[in-house]
Amino acid sequence: MYYISGFYKFKQINNIKINKKKLQTFLINNSVRGTIIISKEGINGTISARKKNLTLVLNKIKKTFRFKNFDSTNLSSSKFKPFHRGKVKIKKEVVPMGIRIIKRKTKNHVEPAKWNKLIKNKNTFLIDARKPFEYELGSFKESINPKVDNFREFPKYLKNLKKEKIIAMFCTGGIRCEKASIFLEKKGFKNVYQLKGGIINYLKKIKKSDSLWKGECFVFDNRVSVKHGLEIGSYSMCSGCRKPISEKDKKSKKYEEGVSCPNCHDYLKPSQKERFRMRQKQIILAKELGKKHIFQKEF
Repeated sequence: MYYISGFYKFKQINNIKINKKKLQTFLINNSVRGTIIISKEGINGTISARKKNLTLVLNKIKKTFRFKNFDSTNLSSSKFKPFHRGKVKIKKEVVPMGIRIIKRKTKNHVEPAKWNKLIKNKNTFLIDARKPFEYELGSFKESINPKVDNFREFPKYLKNLKKEKIIAMFCTGGIRCEKASIFLEKKGFKNVYQLKGGIINYLKKIKKSDSLWKGECFVFDNRVSVKHGLEIGSYSMCSGCRKPISEKDKKSKKYEEGVSCPNCHDYLKPSQKERFRMRQKQIILAKELGKKHIFQKEF
């Protein structure tokens, strides 16, 4: 069993390049895969490994950057390796929005147990702060998606909201809403709330019978999507465009395993399709020989 931890911490980070190298080496030496983003304003990541190794790396991160606890963390599991590689990246911001968080405010963080009451309020304006393709897989009833592909464009949408509204926001793990809520508070909004720990925390803690969530939640790893209880979902990933595809999509004439799906079939160049077919042949051959290919899910 592999365990997956999603986490973030807003804190001034120094000696970024040196610490990146140390952390990258530590990931490799402990067989930890996934992505960690480091910036001057903090750290954000989703990584996976056997439980003992995962704990070692999480403790290493805290010790390296000198803090006791993450601002938010979640834990789930998978029978196969959720990531192909382990990498540490340096970015200007942990979430690209053009603003930096100096001090967090946690009074507006709503626990999953109290979230339903908030979003049932007719005066609450519910915003799904994720990308459109994530929203299409599943969301809360009555939620509005700004249909923004680049999070840097999100402030343009937020500026048009009325300040007297009760605003409730949510995203996968909570970090995108952290930035968005700070932005709105700076603009004079008084009633801004966010789902604590994001959708992952909600699906883990709230029973399906009590849930207001419909559909599945996209995750940025080989599981593709999760359901209530964080069980693996029904979606697959298109190797051509890296977008989630349903069982219905696979029945389309435009679907070719490892090559294309209805979303990208008409846009991929012939040279791209041929390259993807070669990759798929290598995966099939590796399976037949009882070997593992780097892009093969490892059940």
